[in-house]
Amino acid sequence: MDPIIAATHADPYPYYAQLRAEGGLVFHHGLKLWAATSARAVAAVLAHPDCHVRPAHEPVPKAIAGGMAGKVFGQLMRMNEGERQRCPRSAIQPGLALIDVEEVNALVRSRLLSPDADGLYKAMFRGPVCVVAALLGFTPAQGRVISELTADFVACLSPLSDQAQLDAAHAAAEQLSGYFIELLDDPAPQSALLGGIRQRFAATPTDPDALIANLLGLFSQTYEATAGLIGNALVALIRNPSLSNGPIRVDELLAEVQRFDPSVQNTRRFVAASCEIDGVSLNPGDVILVLLASANRDSQLNDHPDAYLLDRPQRRSFTFGAGRHQCPGQVLAMSIASATVMQIMQMKPALDRLTWRYRPSLNGRIPLFADLS
Repeated sequence: MDPIIAATHADPYPYYAQLRAEGGLVFHHGLKLWAATSARAVAAVLAHPDCHVRPAHEPVPKAIAGGMAGKVFGQLMRMNEGERQRCPRSAIQPGLALIDVEEVNALVRSRLLSPDADGLYKAMFRGPVCVVAALLGFTPAQGRVISELTADFVACLSPLSDQAQLDAAHAAAEQLSGYFIELLDDPAPQSALLGGIRQRFAATPTDPDALIANLLGLFSQTYEATAGLIGNALVALIRNPSLSNGPIRVDELLAEVQRFDPSVQNTRRFVAASCEIDGVSLNPGDVILVLLASANRDSQLNDHPDAYLLDRPQRRSFTFGAGRHQCPGQVLAMSIASATVMQIMQMKPALDRLTWRYRPSLNGRIPLFADLS
């Protein structure tokens, strides 16, 4: 076991507890990086101005730097610091915070779902992107195509992708950009969300291409993180059948799932200047693996952290990040996941007839279900 393999291990949480016992910020000699494991260390790293989301010498991964996927990657607010991060965020975040939950519920209910493994896959991965596409003003038919293209594009975000997947990601980035160019050509967009984002972007000194890149980024961030939220909620129901007794409290279920068994297990930070964090001296070029899932289980953050409590008082979590790079789409992701899980459970799926494995990933914990034969 190591802190990266842990993300897709059947139960990584005892291992995370061992790491926390060794200290909040410890060096892993095998991986040649620092691991922030405690709530205090994770909070300090995420808040530190010299801990950046990309290494200074490689703002875009070399594997995609020469293509369209790399161009989009380099414009994403989540992959930048300073004005290249703050300006797009200031344009996009306000609209996401005002999402109409009832509209999201209606969009989820309009989709045809089936309770088998294939239906769950589509509900987890395709459905959330279709909802975001509709909120931005795309038609249902366009949304279905966009969800397929997003599945190809997210391959550029993973170091595990092979060349064929990266080639498909470049092609998908081109096509997705084309969809947005066409949508933005409409002088009177039907989407209040898109209209507000366009207006706020126009008021910032930002490269025009950054608008399309960060709209595309809404799809890519929705794709895996929301799929993991939905999937891990179903895993919780499978492992805890008592949660299904009586009406399922879906909002409380998801609130605890995103803390207890989050879809994003870790993220990385790259030290840009000499600094000290949690009593450890760090040098430029050092890499920190920020174990969000470990910090969520720290007793300094939550009482009885290894207990699954729907009524947890003062629940705290790092799953959606913290500080300047905190995910701006938390409300949207939780709303889509809640509506989707509710619809799945209304179909009364035979959850005891499902098995699962975790999607290959260095940081995500996303179950892929199969029907027992």
